[in-house]
Amino acid sequence: MRGVIWLLMVLLAGFSPARGDEIKLATWNLDWLTTRPPGDPALPADVAPKRAEDIAALRAYAARLDADVVAIEEVDGGQAAAAVFPPERYAVFMTSDQVVQRVGFAVRRGLRVTPHPDLAALDVYPPAARAHLRSGADITLALPGGEIRLLALHLKAGCRSDPLAASRRPACRVLAEQARVLETWIAARAGAGEAFVVIGDFNRRAEPDDDFTATLAGAVPLTEATAGRASPCWGGEPFIDRILLGGAARRWLEPDSLRVLVYHDADRNTRRRLSDHCPVSVRLDVEAAP
Repeated sequence: MRGVIWLLMVLLAGFSPARGDEIKLATWNLDWLTTRPPGDPALPADVAPKRAEDIAALRAYAARLDADVVAIEEVDGGQAAAAVFPPERYAVFMTSDQVVQRVGFAVRRGLRVTPHPDLAALDVYPPAARAHLRSGADITLALPGGEIRLLALHLKAGCRSDPLAASRRPACRVLAEQARVLETWIAARAGAGEAFVVIGDFNRRAEPDDDFTATLAGAVPLTEATAGRASPCWGGEPFIDRILLGGAARRWLEPDSLRVLVYHDADRNTRRRLSDHCPVSVRLDVEAAP
């Protein structure tokens, strides 16, 4: 399938802490996770808020995922996130966007986090536009073995594989602008000598010779955990939930640690009510030798 390697890695581990400076880092698009009631004017007409049993199922999957840090997308603020990530276990850091589909992090209690200003430049639309794009959530995680800068994002939809330079799709022009914003952020991290990870819903397939990825790697070499793989979430398409590492984080990536937690509920409709994305994770060993 498009030359990608079929990946079928289903995480079934129970809740247990990571060893030493090993952390489990995940991304999860929670598909319009909101506390708003049905019919709220901020929600599209075809979006139905999740049922109580859906929230309970997502919370159970979050416990099974057992990640130290989860980049979360399409979440309507901290209250909605806390319904899935219990406050006694996770601290939540969300962007301050005035949109329903916000981006953020759920971080295991006990880990030291420094929040940074949102990467608001990802909203490349003019201030007077009727709709706006999502900012990136930017934090630094401090561990005994070193610090790591994390950027969670959810990029413009509608340009999954077109060549950015040649496409006439408006969405591709927007994504090209966002790629340049990310290139600048990545160059700043490289200039500061920081280990960093860019993680989230790219709405762009992780395919070979992609000019979007090439733009990001123009500033500094990157390692993509999801490159050359296909997700088992809904049938084996290339990943759009992606994890890119730069600086020292490239050597901290544990080989073959990429996992996808697939939904195993009884029927497809139940699974789709949970989310149209599955959690994707890797492990980093921050004590890895230089």
